[in-house]
Order: sequence, then structure tokens, then C-alpha cells
Amino acid sequence: FLSSSSSSSLSHVFHLWPKRGHGGLRSTVATGHHSSLPPHRAGFCRSPPVMVAGGRVFVLPCIQQIQRISLNTLTLNVKSEKVYTRHGVPISVTGIAQVKIQGQNKEMLAAACQMFLGKTEAEIAHIALETLEGHQRAIMAHMTVEEIYKDRQKFSEQVFKVASSDLVNMGISVVSYTLKDIHDDQDYLHSLGKARTAQVQKDARIGEAEAKRDAGIREAKAKQEKVSAQYLSEIEMAKAQRDYELKKAAYDIEVNTRRAQADLAYQLQVAKTKQQIEEQRVQVQVVERAQQVAVQEQEIARREKELEARVRKPAEAERYKLERLAAAEKSQLIMQAEAEAESVRMRGEAEAFAVGARARAEAEQMAKKAEAFQLYQEAAQLDMLLEKLPQVAEEISGPLTSANKITLVSSGSGAMGAAKVTGEVLDILSRLPESVERLTGISIS
Repeated sequence: FLSSSSSSSLSHVFHLWPKRGHGGLRSTVATGHHSSLPPHRAGFCRSPPVMVAGGRVFVLPCIQQIQRISLNTLTLNVKSEKVYTRHGVPISVTGIAQVKIQGQNKEMLAAACQMFLGKTEAEIAHIALETLEGHQRAIMAHMTVEEIYKDRQKFSEQVFKVASSDLVNMGISVVSYTLKDIHDDQDYLHSLGKARTAQVQKDARIGEAEAKRDAGIREAKAKQEKVSAQYLSEIEMAKAQRDYELKKAAYDIEVNTRRAQADLAYQLQVAKTKQQIEEQRVQVQVVERAQQVAVQEQEIARREKELEARVRKPAEAERYKLERLAAAEKSQLIMQAEAEAESVRMRGEAEAFAVGARARAEAEQMAKKAEAFQLYQEAAQLDMLLEKLPQVAEEISGPLTSANKITLVSSGSGAMGAAKVTGEVLDILSRLPESVERLTGISIS
């Protein structure tokens, strides 16, 4: 039984399979063999082979065997000496690569087991190193010295890409590749540096001369531009002063206009606000009045209900009672009226008979008076007039008895006061016989 010393580290693989001559497990086997692997090794066992990365497996002795392969990361120093570049310049390059057998990918692990089982780490590292060095030489042959020297990142990426695609078929993954050093025995790189240095120095001298020339030209131009700028500055200052005064005047006009507009707008807004407040106050009053009306209507309805409960219903009961009493009294009054009518009729008939008798007596009396008038004529008429004279005098003096105040107007001669009134009455009475005589033709004087 194989087990890893650390269950969390998968740096070794067990490869287990039956020994030659044994087709499978025998049922008579009673004992087994326990084998352990450290974290930096792997085992390969069973048929078909079983690969265990950093785990444990049970191994039957004399029937199964186990082989181990390392999953440690290997650091390779890849040197390519005197390799001719694209332009035929030999240079030497040194790169550092980190490679390892990928234990998590079963396909890559199977390929690595097929190729490297039974080999040591040094042998595996040598195979990977030779492969990387060959690809490094191939990339150097397709690039110039300047490209390799100036763009190391590009060179490293190309070597990493080409070598990874080749080593992955062996079950090895390239973790990283970095270009460490570039040198040559022909001083080509040094010459490139000298040429570049000379070019830089030449450019520096030329630049210095051009700088001095340009400095003189710029100084003269600067003086000229200074004078021109001074005059232009004075002109611009004058223009600016003029523009300032014009703009200030226009600004003052605009400010005053805006201030007046603002004042008018403020007053207008105040008026509008007051109007809105007044409208809202009126609306509030209308709402309050409507609420009061509603409350009054509710109070009226309540009072009507209360009146109906307290007055109308008792009144209707009382009215019904009175109607019944009135109907009874009506019947009684009708009967009494009929009785009284009968009584009146009978009294009327009696009175009519009495009146008729009285009328007949008066007629007979008048007839006798007429006969007497015919006999006495003026004496009878005079008797009648004398009988009525007191009544005539009473009617004449009647208005005086109801008068509160008497105003007498005099022409300046004659009696005044009560004597005047008495005289007037006596004057009227003295004229009475004359009036009777004109009316009847009878003299009573």
C-alpha cells in the first residue's frame, strides 16, 4: 500500500501494474506490501496502469510493481554559444527556464510517464534543456542582433511559445522563460554601442552649434519682438481702455435697465403675491362659509329630526285627537245647529207673524197720520219739523264737540273768543227758519 507523506502536495506519481507473468490478482494471496512515496515522487501501478499524483495505493508484492517520476519544478540554464543570427553575426545567448511535469493534467502525466519512467531528474532536465536550447537557436537564427538586443521581451515570448508547444507533447509544461544575457566575441555589440555613442556625440555637437545659432537668431528676434510687442502692448492698452469704457458704459446702462426691470418685476410679483393671497383668503372664506352652511344644514336637519321626534309626532297625535274631538263636536254642533235652526225657524215664523201684525198696525197708523196730514196739512208738517229740529241742531254742533282746537281769524272788528263762537252758532240757528221755509215753503218764524 503506497501513500504520500503529504496529502496536499501532488509532486510525485505512482505508476502501478502487474509483474510480467501474472494476469491479475490471485484470490489465494493473503498478504500485501505497503510502499510509501514522499511528496516529491510519484508511483505508477496496476494493469491497466494506475497513476496516482501524490496519493496512496495498495501494492501486492510479487504480483505488482511500482515506478516513480518526479513532479518537482526544474530550473534550466539554457546557453546557446556562437549562434549565427539572420545577418550572419555570431552571438551567445543565455536564458533561464522553469519547467515541470504537469501532474494535474492526466494526458500530459500519461505522456510524461511513457517517456520518462525510470529516468532521473537530471536525465529529464537534460532532455528538456536540449529541446529548449534547440528552439532558442532557431529563434536566434531568424532575428538580427539588434532585434534580440533591443527587444528582449519579443525574443523571450517567441522562445516560450515555440518550446511550450513542443514540450507539452512530452508532458512537460514551461512555467517561465527569461532572456538572461547576450554577448559576442567580435565586439559587435560594443561597436554598435560605439557607433551609437559617436552618433550621439555628433548629434550633440551639431545640436550645440545649431542651438547657439538659433539662440542668436532668437535673441535678435526677441529684441525686435520686444520692441514691437511694447508698441503693440501700448496700442492694445489704449484699445483695451477704450473698450473698457465703452463696455462699462453699456454695462452701466444694462445694469440700470435690469435694476429697473427687477424693481418693476418685484413690485409686480408683490402685487401678484398679494392678489394670490387675497384669492386664497377668499377661497378659504368660501370653503369656511361652505363648511358653515354644511354645518348649519346638518344642524337644521338635526333640529328637524328632533322637532319631528319631539313636536311633530306628538302634534300629529294631538291633531288626530283634536280631529276626532272636532268631528264629534262637529256632529254635536250640527245637531245643535239643526235644533237651533228649527227653533229659529219657529221663532222666525212667530216673529214674522208679529212683525206682520206690527207692520199692519203701523201701516194703519200711517194711514191715519196721512189722513190727519191731509186734514191739518201745514200744522202737521210744522209739528214734524219741530220734532226734528233738535236733531238738526245736534248734527250742526256735532263737529264742534270733537274739535281739539279752534282757530279764529278776525278782520280786526267784532267779538273774539268764546263769544265769537257762540255768535257764530247763534247766527247759524237764526238762519234755520229761513232755510226751512226755502226747502218746504212753511214759515216757522
